[in-house]
Amino acid sequence: MTYQETVNWMFKQLPMYQRQGAVAYKADLSNTIELCNYLGNPQNGFKSIHVAGTNGKGSVSHMLASVFQEAGCKTGLYTSPHLKDFRERIKINGEVIDEEYVVTFVQNNLEFFNKHNLSFFEMTVGLAFKFFEDQKVDIAIIETGLGGRLDSTNIITPELSIITNIGLDHTVLLGNTIEKIAFEKAGIIKEGVPVVIGETQHDIVSVFTNRAKTLDSPIRFADQFSLELKATTDLKGNYQSKNLTTALTAIQLLKQIGYDLEDEIIQHGLNHVVENTGLLGRWQILEEKPLIICDTAHNYEGLTYVIEQLLQQKCDTLRMVLGFVADKNLDKVLSLLPKNAI
Repeated sequence: MTYQETVNWMFKQLPMYQRQGAVAYKADLSNTIELCNYLGNPQNGFKSIHVAGTNGKGSVSHMLASVFQEAGCKTGLYTSPHLKDFRERIKINGEVIDEEYVVTFVQNNLEFFNKHNLSFFEMTVGLAFKFFEDQKVDIAIIETGLGGRLDSTNIITPELSIITNIGLDHTVLLGNTIEKIAFEKAGIIKEGVPVVIGETQHDIVSVFTNRAKTLDSPIRFADQFSLELKATTDLKGNYQSKNLTTALTAIQLLKQIGYDLEDEIIQHGLNHVVENTGLLGRWQILEEKPLIICDTAHNYEGLTYVIEQLLQQKCDTLRMVLGFVADKNLDKVLSLLPKNAI
């Protein structure tokens, strides 16, 4: 198969959540565990940082990857979904995975995939973990796809866990209350592994603190943590201030457990996130005249920040193009949109 034929085949396997909704969600890690056993447990071949949350986990993941790159580490980055090319999901030092590696991986393991009816996401996680092991990365930043507790990425034992924030998103799958969703996200907290919580949300503080206490995991709430380093970032969305605080808290904890990350390197990494990692779609200016802005905010909480910043822009005519998957509360989202937009 060619690269495009290979990716097309992966897309056609057991349904993807973005296309099919709840039917695509597997509340079970057995397939991922079996796949990684078959592959020789590549997730154990590299150090990692695990990032979950309703909004901001992609930005925080890219910030951390950029800092580690500046520190001279061979840095893997696994995120989802992609915007243009499947290979955006799996990068090392900002470079996407080779087409040839994707094709070879699928061809070599096709019989196993078919026998076990693996989903698109399960195959992709296995591909990422195997690639990072084969390429001998020093560390990999791993973003969850959906939830946390039962997400296919949740078979790693990371150096640090991060949960950016909790919002009412994917309620059909994760629960219809903030407490239920927090419980799912808290599932990435591992025994003895430090965890950073990006925002103090009083209704769910106990969800995180209770699990951290049970697992003897040091816990820090980023918005209550005293930062030794004040820094800036090249990411332009106003909402990035919260993500920056989360990333800086994570970096400070990483330094405490032995990572040699100098202040100058940290600042340079945070100021060159887009250049180093190729991050797309976060208040991204596609064109100046006319001004065209692209942002991947896709739920009420995320769009609240984007619309607030959008209304600060001066323009004669505001045109908006939006796209959503089926599980979004459109009535609530549409109430945010400016009435003068076309």
